[in-house]
Amino acid sequence: MKKIIELENIDKPREKLLKKGAKALKEYELFAVIFASGTKDKDVLVLSKEVTKLINNDLENLNYENLIKIKGLGKAKIATLLSSYELFSRYLTHHEAKITKASDVYIELQEYKNKQQEYFILITLNGANEIIKKRVISIGILNQSLVHPREVFSPALEDRANSIIIAHNHPSGVLKASTQDINITSRLKECGILLGIELLDHIIITKNGFLSFKDEELL
Repeated sequence: MKKIIELENIDKPREKLLKKGAKALKEYELFAVIFASGTKDKDVLVLSKEVTKLINNDLENLNYENLIKIKGLGKAKIATLLSSYELFSRYLTHHEAKITKASDVYIELQEYKNKQQEYFILITLNGANEIIKKRVISIGILNQSLVHPREVFSPALEDRANSIIIAHNHPSGVLKASTQDINITSRLKECGILLGIELLDHIIITKNGFLSFKDEELL
């Protein structure tokens, strides 16, 4: 088993972190610091690179069922990793991101850009345009039966939201709003006016970038 302390100084993630700061480390090096050691058959850096490869494609892969499949990653290391992730997630929940432009939404929803199915997401915002909560409303081809105003505004009312932003991904990578997209947006905008919850934007997300209905004057 090769531990961090057994690596050459130039390869020690922990030493690098203390000397240069956490931002200087690559993702797999950060995992190496969390894991501290590998196994007799796999050193900590190799193990960390395998975990990085797993979650680089999709953050939803960061769960016990997937992690336990990685040889050398035992229950203790998995528990440490999942606890660290949960702690960070909770911290972010109490330090809400502020949305000032469409690109902020794209950054917040990076995990959906490579999805092979369409995800329709609701973001509720307070009066300062800070995110209250992000929710997946539906999964599947976007249509008016899947995205009913009730499914969008019930959570918004529950959150006491001042405004909302909706978003969905295009697995095809095409950055163009369909007639269906435009009709759904128009319907939700009208409902928002009646309820006093403004629809600020609708963002289409792809691996190639994003489209803002507001910026394109489609809203």
